Amino acid sequence: MTIVATTSPGFGLHGRVPARLRETGWEFIRCADKALPDGGLSEHLGRIDYLVAGLVPVTEETLAAAPKLKAVLKHGVGIDNIDVPACTARGIPVLNTPGANANAVAELALGLMLGWARNIPGGHKSVVAGGWDRQVGSEIEGKTLGIVGLGNIGRILARKASALGLSVIASDLYPDLAFVREHGVELAELDDLLRHSDFVSLHIFGGKSNAALIDAAKLALMKPSACLLNLARGEIVDLDALADALDAGRLGGAAIDAFEQEPPNTSHRVFRHPKVVFTPHSGGDTLEAVERIGLMNIADIEELIAGGRPTRVLNPEIFQTESVEHA
Repeated sequence: MTIVATTSPGFGLHGRVPARLRETGWEFIRCADKALPDGGLSEHLGRIDYLVAGLVPVTEETLAAAPKLKAVLKHGVGIDNIDVPACTARGIPVLNTPGANANAVAELALGLMLGWARNIPGGHKSVVAGGWDRQVGSEIEGKTLGIVGLGNIGRILARKASALGLSVIASDLYPDLAFVREHGVELAELDDLLRHSDFVSLHIFGGKSNAALIDAAKLALMKPSACLLNLARGEIVDLDALADALDAGRLGGAAIDAFEQEPPNTSHRVFRHPKVVFTPHSGGDTLEAVERIGLMNIADIEELIAGGRPTRVLNPEIFQTESVEHA
C-alpha cells in the first residue's frame, strides 16, 4: 500500500480533496501535532512513500531517515524550506503547485491595502470596545502600486489593482514583457519602484539571496506616507529596520502576512505599532486555493506511481539520471 504523509495542516481537509484521498486507497498520515517541532513526522519517516510538505523543513537528515521516500511535494509554491539539492542527490523529485494559490494571495494583498488605508482593524477594535474612533483614511484609486516580483501572484494582483484605478509599476528579473505591454505595467528597477510607490507589495521567493532585501537603506527610499506589504517570506524584510522607519515617521505603515519564525515572537516592538496590520500567513488560505493545491498534489502522486514524469517536477534532471542508469 502507498503511504502518504503530510506536514501541511490544510492538506486533505477541504473541498473535493478528502473524497479523492479516500478513492486512492492510500494510507494517509497527518503530522500536524503542534506540540512537536516536526508535527510528529519523524515517527513515520521510515515507512512513507510520499511526503506532502507544509512549513516543516525537509532537510538532508529528513531524507536520510526516509529510505522509501519517492517524492517530496510542496502543499503550495515556496520551496525554500526544502533542500532540493539533497533531494536531487538521492534521486527524489520535488514538486510544487505553481499558480494554485495565486488568486487567493493577490486578493489578500488588496484586502490588506484597503484595510490599512481605511484603518479597518483599528475601527473594529474601537467599536467593539465601546468607542467611536472615526479616522480619516485614504482611497487607493489613483495611487501607485509597486509590485516586487511579477510572477503568477504579481500578474494577478496587477490586473486587479489596475481595475481598481491604481497605476502599477513592477520590478522583476525576468519580466513577462507581453503581459507588461498588454496591461500597461511600467517596469522599474527596485530602487525607483520604492521611490515612486504608495503601496509596495512583495511577491518574491525567500532564502539567502533575498534575506533582508528590504533593509534600512531600501526603506529610506520609500515615501513617508507609503505602506509596505509582505505576503512573500518573513526574512525578506528587516523587522528592526521596519520598526525604526515607522517609529521615526519615515514610513506610513505596513501589512505583514509572512514571518521568519511562525508563529512569530510578538515581543518585537513592530507588533505594538498601530500602523501595522498582521495576518497569520494566510495568503493562500481560501477553500478554492487549498482544494486546487490538494488536487494537484494528488494528481502528481498518481502520475508518479504510474511511472510518469509530472510537468511540475522542479528537478527534472533526476529523470535523466535514471535514463542513463537504465540504458
